[in-house]
Amino acid sequence: MSTELLAPLDLAFWHLESDAHPMHLGALAVFDPSPDLGGEQILDLLADRAADIPRLRMRVRDVWLPVGGAAWVTHKEFDVRRHVRHVRLGAGNFAGRAVDLAGELMERPLRRGRPPWEMYVLTGAPEEPFAVLVKLHHALADGMRAVAIGAGILDQMADSRAGGSRRHRPVASKSWLPGPGQVADLAKGRVEELGRALGIGASVMRASRLELGASSALAASSSGTRRLATAVLDLEDVQRVRRASGGTANDVLLALTAGALRRWMLERGDRLPGADPRALVPVSRRRPGSPPGSGNKLSAYLLGLPVSEDDPEARLQAVRTAMDRNKSAGPARGAGAVAVLADQLPSLAHRFGAPLAGNAARMLFDILVTSVPLPRSALSFGGRPLREIYPMAPLARGQSLAVALSTYGGRVHVGLVADGRAVPDADRLADCMGEELHDLLKVIGP
Repeated sequence: MSTELLAPLDLAFWHLESDAHPMHLGALAVFDPSPDLGGEQILDLLADRAADIPRLRMRVRDVWLPVGGAAWVTHKEFDVRRHVRHVRLGAGNFAGRAVDLAGELMERPLRRGRPPWEMYVLTGAPEEPFAVLVKLHHALADGMRAVAIGAGILDQMADSRAGGSRRHRPVASKSWLPGPGQVADLAKGRVEELGRALGIGASVMRASRLELGASSALAASSSGTRRLATAVLDLEDVQRVRRASGGTANDVLLALTAGALRRWMLERGDRLPGADPRALVPVSRRRPGSPPGSGNKLSAYLLGLPVSEDDPEARLQAVRTAMDRNKSAGPARGAGAVAVLADQLPSLAHRFGAPLAGNAARMLFDILVTSVPLPRSALSFGGRPLREIYPMAPLARGQSLAVALSTYGGRVHVGLVADGRAVPDADRLADCMGEELHDLLKVIGP
């Protein structure tokens, strides 16, 4: 039976979870209608392809060594039908019903003791689109690895496997004991890692806030409910702003998020916070071609979202300046690199310290804003082209909103995951994203 120790960051995500704060990622993928392909046929195809992904056959099991650790093991009683389901939504307003149901399904923690993932086929009338909702535990995958796993169910990857151009390799066993020739290198590496961890830890302490100044709209005790709201932006409009102002498309999207939050807060009658809310902006440390079993590879930047600034162009400039400063320092330094710090902690620290760390998240940041890269090529399932795909991120304790963005097919798809009780008007915030882009386009002119 294949085994592989959970990396420290994976173990942290595993133990951070509670019933009110499930730690899974998600995506709602919407495909063109399939009048000649019924919902049960779509489900069968999804089950076959998911069963062919070795990573999805593994569950988490505690181990004796290292103390407090856990390992991925192949589930002997794996049954893909426990993980895939078909939900019929009925006819009419498929998009709205699918988004509402996706929010409800994201509330439910994944069942432990089994491989931590689920997929749902959502269907309406034959002439309407259909959707696939994917839920993957964060311990199983970061954003880029989630994309790689999700791609395994699509026609392009399945055709590649069938053609023999790609063969699955079994997940290799990973011993916690170094070989004799590795001891010196390991010791040197640990000293370097310790120095880096101390530097990050000091930055985290300096950046932590005892008095929380963010708007109450972004902070709430968890109700355990989830709501999904979505928006679609034209990528060419985003690029027009980027070409006129400089920086990156991601800078523009972060500025749009800041402007949308400002507009939304003012409409709700909220007072703008005395200090700009902090966004945690994840950064992948994964190298191209890294093996599937390499675990989460994440760091992050901290960014003050300039909601107090009333000029859209000035907001964009403020974001550009802050992100340039973050990139100059690098993703493995500073308070935002708390995930790098987690990678240096022993297993017992994660097992017993995860609840404390989760409760402390609000002292460091107020909202998660993440961009999930997708393949540029056209994608399909069962011969039906992918029309839209909305990424979803987990909520940290004490926070009521997370923003995820993905670019596909010339459009930017925005997924807002909100606490359903704290942010019942998440749809309005989604609308504000498009309105902010319109305002920026007016500022830069034709």
